This record gives sequence, structure tokens and C-alpha cells, in this order.
Amino acid sequence: MEEEEKYRKYYEAVNRLLFWVRFLLFAIVILLFYLFIAYKGEGAPKWFQNEEVLITDSVKSPNDSIWQAPDTSAWQNEPNVNELRYGRNLIANTAHYYGPKGTIQHSSNGMNCQNCHLDAGTKAFGNNYGAVYSTYPKFRERSGKMESIPKRINDCFMRSLNGQAIDSNGKEMKAMVAYMKWLGKDVKKGERPKGAGLKELNFLNRAASPENGKTLFAIKCVSCHQANGAGKKNSDSASFQYPPLWGINSYNRGAGLHRIIRFTSFIKYNMPQGATFKNPQLSDEEAWDIAAFVNSQERPNMDLSHDWPNLKTKPIDYPYGPYADKFTEQAHKYGPFEKLKKK
Repeated sequence: MEEEEKYRKYYEAVNRLLFWVRFLLFAIVILLFYLFIAYKGEGAPKWFQNEEVLITDSVKSPNDSIWQAPDTSAWQNEPNVNELRYGRNLIANTAHYYGPKGTIQHSSNGMNCQNCHLDAGTKAFGNNYGAVYSTYPKFRERSGKMESIPKRINDCFMRSLNGQAIDSNGKEMKAMVAYMKWLGKDVKKGERPKGAGLKELNFLNRAASPENGKTLFAIKCVSCHQANGAGKKNSDSASFQYPPLWGINSYNRGAGLHRIIRFTSFIKYNMPQGATFKNPQLSDEEAWDIAAFVNSQERPNMDLSHDWPNLKTKPIDYPYGPYADKFTEQAHKYGPFEKLKKK
């Protein structure tokens, strides 16, 4: 009997060991599967890929209130108050530090980060930074890779500011990341609150018209951005009071706002100056047509050959081929997009 009891305990121990071995192997297989699909960019789970686009395409907070930036007066209670101030100043006055006459280096076209991320990244539906810290690092389809906040900032330097990347480990980068972290300090990890990013518009039942947009631009936009789209410089001639919308000093063709859906959403709720999501000054059609006109103009080039390695994930408004569908480049630039969306 003692011998039988000994063998019984032995087999029970072996069975327990085999159970945990099988469990661990199963867990490893599941983990490898998720890492593989995320790396390939095909069908990665939303929490893993979550390409930053418009608010309707993102993980939303269950709280339906509009995101508001924290009050900067609270900085006095922060141990890194000087770093936060520096980070905000870098966003608001990028050209002072990195423009053609930059005090640190010449790494940009003279525009400021806040020309695209309004009010130093704090304006609701103004391309703000409210969800940056809560959603990064994340997998982005444009690069087909996991990206950090410094990588995303340097993307803006190279695309929207048509310049060069800055030191990812430098004091300036750390200050900007700290500022973005502070802006999103009340946003739960993985959430994107209402008011972050841009507010999506309904598609037109026609293609957006650069011709109509040209007429509208002359009425609505030239007082700030000038008839030649070159913007208006400050008295120091090193930065812009109103940014250029095309030409050698504007964002290049790899910038996010060079996609018409994004640019239309940006101008609808933020332009002309003084417009908000509650009080827009343009109709939907006007916004679409002005965006079509502006983005039809010449701007700096950029090598886009490595963008969107998985063509199936390329946005329908990406203005340059190749595409996974058979629609023309013209259709992808101006629409009508409802047809493309149903492809």
C-alpha cells in the first residue's frame, strides 16, 4: 500500500507539472501571435495599433464631456515646473529655437508646433495633445512599427516643419514630452477623450473642388495667409504670425494635414481665426473646397516610399499611390469619399 501511495503522489505531481507546462506554452503562443500580427500591421487589436486619426476612429473615453487642458497655475505644485514651462514654450515658439535663425539649431521651416496643434496643443478639436500620453507608445500603420512620443514629435519636425529630427534624448525633447504628459495627466491610459484630435465631418456627395476653394480662399483666408499662401511673418522675420499654407516654407507632402479629410476637419472647427467647434464660421462644403484648394498647391517634397508598408491600411484620403484599390490618385485626393470608404 505504501508503494501504491508513493506512485499515486508521483503521478499527481507529474500531471500538475504537465498542466503548468501546457498552460505556459499556450500563453507563449498567444503572446507571439499578438506580437506577430502587430508587427505585420494586419488585424492588430485596436488597443495595440490605434493609428491616430480622427476622434471617431479612436478609443473614446466613457466620459462624454469635452476635454479641457489642466490649468497651468497648478504648475507651482509640480517638481518639474521649469521643465513644463520650457516644454510649452518650445511648442508655442518652435521657430525661436529651431527655425532658420534658431538659437539651438536650424531644424525647421520657421513654423511653430502650435500652428497645427493650436494654443500650444490645448484647444478642443484643435489637434491638441490631450490623448498623447494615454495612447503612446502605440503601433502606427504609417510606419508599420511601434512608436514612442519622441518618435512622433520628430515625425512632425520632419513633415509638418519640413526639417530634421532633433535629439530624442536631449533636454528639449524631454521637456516637450513632460509637457504632453502633464496635459494628459487626468486621462486614463488607453483612453482618448472627446475633444482630443480632430472632429470628423460628413463626406460630401461630390468631389471636393479646388476651383471653388480658390474663390473661397480669396474671401475667407487671404487676410492672414496672403494671396500666395506664403503667410505673414513677425517683425523678427524669423517666425510667422500666420503660417504659410503652401510653398517652400510650409508643411511638406508627408504631413498629416496634407490629407484632405484631416485638413478639412482642422479648418472647419478652427478657421478663420476665432472659430471653434461650437461656433464654426465655415459650412461643410466651404471647408472641403478650401482644403482641396490649399492641398492642391505646390509644397516641399518628401520621400514617402516607406510610408504605409501595408497598403490595405492606407487612408482613403492619402493623396499619393500606390493603393490597394483601383481608384485613381485624383479620387483619393478629392473624393467623393463615400464610394472609397465602401471599397
